[in-house]
Amino acid sequence: MSDEDSELGSFLAGFVIGGLVGAAVALVLAPQSGSETRSQITGKGQEMQQAGERTVAQATETADAYAQRMGERVTQFGQEVEQQARIVLDAGRQGSKRAEDNGASASSGVEDDAGSSPAD
Repeated sequence: MSDEDSELGSFLAGFVIGGLVGAAVALVLAPQSGSETRSQITGKGQEMQQAGERTVAQATETADAYAQRMGERVTQFGQEVEQQARIVLDAGRQGSKRAEDNGASASSGVEDDAGSSPAD
């Protein structure tokens, strides 16, 4: 009978200990109340909103810096094009003036020498 009492005692001790462990686990892992869940969802939503706002601010800052750099490059390119255009125009003017000067000196030299054109 002592074996049976020992087995029954062990069974009851295990049953009580298992019940206590189960109750502790149930308290720890029990679902939250509705208000706690709403509070947690609100908190996570606010965290996500703040993260989104930071991302948008960083993207805006990056886009602004990029736009400023591109504006500076466009201005610099425009100035370079204007400078090249002035060089080309000046060269064209000088070439035109030389052509006029050569034409005027050639025609004045021919008239002075013979009074007629070289085709005669």
